[in-house]
Amino acid sequence: MVALIPYITAGDPDLPTTAEALKVLDSCGSDIIELGLPYSDPLADGPVIQATATRSLARGTNFDAVISMLREVLPQLSCPVSLFSYYNPILRRGIGKFMTIIKDAGVQGLVVPDVPLEETEILRMESSKNNIELVLLTTPTTPTDRMKSIVSASEGFVYLVSSVGVTGTRTNVSTRVQTLLQDIKQATSKPVAVGFGISKPEHVKQPEWGADGVIVGSAMVKLLGEAKSPEEGLKELETFTKSLKAALIKE
Repeated sequence: MVALIPYITAGDPDLPTTAEALKVLDSCGSDIIELGLPYSDPLADGPVIQATATRSLARGTNFDAVISMLREVLPQLSCPVSLFSYYNPILRRGIGKFMTIIKDAGVQGLVVPDVPLEETEILRMESSKNNIELVLLTTPTTPTDRMKSIVSASEGFVYLVSSVGVTGTRTNVSTRVQTLLQDIKQATSKPVAVGFGISKPEHVKQPEWGADGVIVGSAMVKLLGEAKSPEEGLKELETFTKSLKAALIKE
């Protein structure tokens, strides 16, 4: 069955709501949850996730607060949580120190969207030392040879960005995804999850893709960030996640 990998931003609308949202996503059958650390210069993110990061930072969300929330919540979840962090905050803290902190909090994976492949060596060394799976991204414009290096270095799964440019919800997910998936599948036996642009149950119902997982981000954070109240946002998040999970189960 195709894995459901929702993405939410830590601290939007606030950290207590993020804690509840993690529990909701877990109870609705998510296979992995990606939690974004808000960053002031999010290059890979579209307007929806940029706005959510801006709101979160404006409310004073910081790394230490996110980590202490995770220490409390993660023991209550049955599915693994991966952090989605830009490279700069990791470098600022020191790669080894960052990995130890997130490992001690119970985080099991790390996605770093803007790290060049050439600089992943130390990240990979420190993440494997701490049993953190470092997931790398490949895109429609990645040259084949480079894609092969990325998929061999990526751990856990390979993150396929399904369209060029930034994250966001799109009405049609690129048909080129299918071709890309076939190319990646020829290069690796690791599972491949498709992200950037998946926002409706019908997007996840595309079995001919051959994706092993779907990553749903902008659509999730929109529900939480734009709801009239945190309670309403959590209710909508639950309904939406259940609809995605149901669509995947029907495959």
